[in-house]
Amino acid sequence: MPTRSIIGAIVAIAVVTALALSFSLLMPQKPAEPFKTEEMQKIGVGERIKLPEPRYESETSVEEALARRRSIRAYSGDSLTLEEVSQLLWAAHGITAPWRERRAQKYVTGATAASAGGLYPLEVYLVVGDVEGLDKGVYRYKTGVHVLEKVKEGDVRVDLANAALGEECVEDAAINIVFTAVYERTTVKYGERGRRYVHMEVGHAAENVYLQTVSLGLGTVAIGAFFDDKVKKVLNAPEEEEPLYIMPVGRRG
Repeated sequence: MPTRSIIGAIVAIAVVTALALSFSLLMPQKPAEPFKTEEMQKIGVGERIKLPEPRYESETSVEEALARRRSIRAYSGDSLTLEEVSQLLWAAHGITAPWRERRAQKYVTGATAASAGGLYPLEVYLVVGDVEGLDKGVYRYKTGVHVLEKVKEGDVRVDLANAALGEECVEDAAINIVFTAVYERTTVKYGERGRRYVHMEVGHAAENVYLQTVSLGLGTVAIGAFFDDKVKKVLNAPEEEEPLYIMPVGRRG
């Protein structure tokens, strides 16, 4: 039979546990972060937005998308939806099949574009002009978690167009997807030849954007003529990143 002291200790522990549980329930709990649309508009620099999940099926076959792929420079001026933006970014540099392998100090994943050595040198920026529920500004796409991180306030499409030798389609597009690369992520393994692999990879990613715009009924064009330093300034890109492509996207005019 347990002694009185043991019984008393058990009772005391039970009372303390109950009081602690009651106190925790009375404390205000942080609500789960819901998916937001209109209320997202006023987020500040450094804050993040969770994008809608991409879809994996459509009524457009790969063959049809290839047959209809064109470089489109004229846009209607209408806004894009956040779902369309999410789909485009996933096509550009999204995750398709994570697996448990560690290389170059990060977990390697399956992605929409092939990457030499699984080293993923590309970074993707979104320059927003007209997207429903999303404030104008520059955002970095965080591939692994499928979120946007704001890096700059305001509509910078005119500045980006000026950096791209006055390309009107850059200014007129609802958004611009800008690819940059950190060459060292690839050259650390492959030497100078790694730069060639980076250029191959951005070509894969850009073609994904082309085909995805066809599926969404949108238009895009790959812009490679620009002043690197001016593009980096517009994006607030780090020194080690080099811009490779600007891809304006909009509804076909």
